[in-house]
Amino acid sequence: MISVNIPPFHEAAAAEARKRQLRLAKLPGSLGALEPLAEQIAGMTGSPAPRLRDKAVVLFAADHHIADHGLSLTNRDVTHIQVRNFLAGGAAINAFTRNAGARLSVVDVGVDYDFGDCPGLISRKVMRGARDFSRGPAMTRDEAERCLDIGIEMARAEKARGLDLVAAGEMGIGNTTPSSALIAVLTGRPVAEVTGRGSGVKAGIIRRKIELIEEGLRINRPNPADALDTLAKVGGPEIGAMAGLMLGAAELRIPIVIDGLIAAAAAAVAAGIAPAAARYFVGSHLSAEPGHRLAMEHLGVRPLLDLGLCLGEGTGAALFFPVLDAATRVLSEMKTLSELGIHVPS
Repeated sequence: MISVNIPPFHEAAAAEARKRQLRLAKLPGSLGALEPLAEQIAGMTGSPAPRLRDKAVVLFAADHHIADHGLSLTNRDVTHIQVRNFLAGGAAINAFTRNAGARLSVVDVGVDYDFGDCPGLISRKVMRGARDFSRGPAMTRDEAERCLDIGIEMARAEKARGLDLVAAGEMGIGNTTPSSALIAVLTGRPVAEVTGRGSGVKAGIIRRKIELIEEGLRINRPNPADALDTLAKVGGPEIGAMAGLMLGAAELRIPIVIDGLIAAAAAAVAAGIAPAAARYFVGSHLSAEPGHRLAMEHLGVRPLLDLGLCLGEGTGAALFFPVLDAATRVLSEMKTLSELGIHVPS
């Protein structure tokens, strides 16, 4: 049984940050959405002037046997090829984490491939790919719990390294299919409404994808009131580990930046298990996948960037890290009106 003790949002720290914003040498509200964003981070961390010095993306990788129905532009071999690319530093997420001054940790929780002795890879393999949920459960409940535990373990390990800000990334060919299934169940939305193009497939494959998800929901009957049950029946190992990372980070007062569709599905699982975790979620970008917007609305989290991204890996979240840096630096580095000797009539 997953058990996390998530502290309440620190209202006093957020209020103090809000008061400081009013004293800074600028017009009130002139930094737009950055001002409430900084206050939100203050309430999460419990510090009225938080600094996000140590940042990380923890990327979890797994395969999905439902992808064998031809739902993606590429086959499942790309999962392990890309994992090696991440470790070699040659992917978009590597470029974006370098740009943000963040580290990248890569964790194998369910890739259908034997990496052997692979330098840099964190091996936590639970299974060799999620089972085809159009024919039966993707995972057992025990396997789903193990994936969540791995994510929680990773949050604690990263905190021991000094972590201040985190995002969950992923790699898994076909994982927009279980993500759409999870979002449909946990938000109560129709499958067709939350299912998009994934890797860029054509309309006929999207229709097949919708049919397979609907078949999986009919066969498995996931319980929307039990997020762990839903994760086990129609989710996947990396999505479970991402949800666990979010739960573990929330327990440690670490702000969690939510990336695209797969991260939003994981966030819905995490919030389903522990609703208080959602107070530690920060929106980054609005994905081109339709289910992402609906999941973020369900979570009450506002994405602030809209760049048409739909790559995954944690790229949108890493791209947003410098924005959070800027928002919080204002609280600790900007002069106040009184410090500059400026008097503003009340």
